[in-house]
Amino acid sequence: MSNFPHFEYKQDILHAEQVPLETIAQKFGTPCYVYSRAAISATYHEFQQAFADDDYLVCYAVKANSNLAILNLLAKLGCGFDIVSGGELQRALKAGGDPQKIVFSGVGKLADEMRMALAANILCFNVESIGELQLLNQIAAAMNMTAPVSLRVNPDVDARTHPYISTGLKENKFGIPIEEAEHIYLSTDIFSNIRFIGLDCHIGSQLTELDPFVQAGERLMSLLHRLQSHNLKINHLDLGGGLGIRYTNEALPSIQDYVTALRKTLGPMKLRLVIEPGRSLIGNAGLLLTRTAYIKHTPERHFAIVDAAMNDLMRPSLYKAYHQILPINKRSGGSCNYQIVGPVCETGDFLGHDRKLNLEAGDLLAVMSAGAYGMSMSSNYNSRPRAAEVMVDGQTVHLIRARETIDQMIAPEAILPS
Repeated sequence: MSNFPHFEYKQDILHAEQVPLETIAQKFGTPCYVYSRAAISATYHEFQQAFADDDYLVCYAVKANSNLAILNLLAKLGCGFDIVSGGELQRALKAGGDPQKIVFSGVGKLADEMRMALAANILCFNVESIGELQLLNQIAAAMNMTAPVSLRVNPDVDARTHPYISTGLKENKFGIPIEEAEHIYLSTDIFSNIRFIGLDCHIGSQLTELDPFVQAGERLMSLLHRLQSHNLKINHLDLGGGLGIRYTNEALPSIQDYVTALRKTLGPMKLRLVIEPGRSLIGNAGLLLTRTAYIKHTPERHFAIVDAAMNDLMRPSLYKAYHQILPINKRSGGSCNYQIVGPVCETGDFLGHDRKLNLEAGDLLAVMSAGAYGMSMSSNYNSRPRAAEVMVDGQTVHLIRARETIDQMIAPEAILPS
C-alpha cells in the first residue's frame, strides 16, 4: 500500500511494521490509535534530505498530535516545534524540545502564556494582531526582557482547501493584513521591548498544489525587500505548514518538490527558512483500530456499527473527510456496501460511507491516515473515555497513552453539597 508503507498485509493480516494489528487489539483493546515509529522517522528524514545543506528549521505543528512520545521522538531527531498554547509549550519542553527551536503561533495568546514562553526563552513569537504585539511588549518590559517576534501576515492567498482549514484569506481571523505589516515593522520606537527577527505566514492545511505556497512566498518576499530597504534585519522567513497527505488517491507534490518550491521563493538570499509541518509528518503514520460491534441491515442501507465514534475521530463528521477503512483480516467472498458508524447518538456519527467490505460482527477495521487531528481532537462526548495510543517499533509495541477510565474522566467533577 503505497500510502502506508509501514502498514502492510502479510498473509492477509494487516500489520503495523512487524506486529499483527489483531495482536494489538487483543492486548490493548479498541478503539486504539496505532502509530509507526519508522513511518514518523522516515518522513522527518525526507524533510532533512530535501533541505540538504540549507539553513532551515522544521518545527512540527504540535496541534496535529501532541502525544509526549511522538514529541520526544521528533525532538531526538532534531525537530523543533510550532505551538499554539501554553499547554503545548509545556508538552514540548517536557518531551525534551529545545526552546530555541520553538515558535509560538495562534491568534489568542494570553498573558500567562506569553510570560511562560518568555521565561522559557523560545525562539520566536508569531504575532497575529497589533493588540497582541502591544500586550507582549508590556509583558516583556515588566520581565526586563526583549521578545523575539515575527509578524504573521495574511497574504490573501486562496489555499484551495476546506474552508474550515483555510487561513490565508482576508476574511479569515488569522494574521495581520500584509498591507499593514510594513508600518508595524517600522514602529520599533513604540515597541521598545520587541525585536523583529522574522516574517511569517501560514495559508491553510491539506494543500494539494504548490501554486498557493509559491504565491504566498512571493508576496512575503516583496514585503521582505521593502523592509530590507529600510535597513531592517530579518533573520528568517517562516512559510508555515499545510502540505497535504494522501487520504485516498490525491495527486500531491512530493516533500522534495515542496521544499524546492519554497527555497526558490528566497532566490539567492541567505535567509533561514522555517516550516511548520504537522499533518504531512504524522498523518499517514497512524491509524485508528476499531472493532465491529453489530451488523445491521435495513431496507435502505447496511450498517457496520463499530466501537469507535465521532468523539474518537472527528474529521469525517466535522469536515466530511474521507479516510480509507481496511479490514484487519482479508476475507474472500461477496462484499456489501456498508455505512461505518459509531455508537454516539448523532446521525453525523460516522467514520465512512459506502465502503465495500465483507464483514461480520467482531471483525477488526483500520481507519487509515488517522495520525494527525485524530487523538488531538478527540473528546468525551456521550461520556466516552478516550482511546489508548500505542507506538510500534519493529516487533515491539509501546503503550504511550493508557485508555482513559470513567473514574479518571469524572474525577475533576463534584456533586453539590446537600
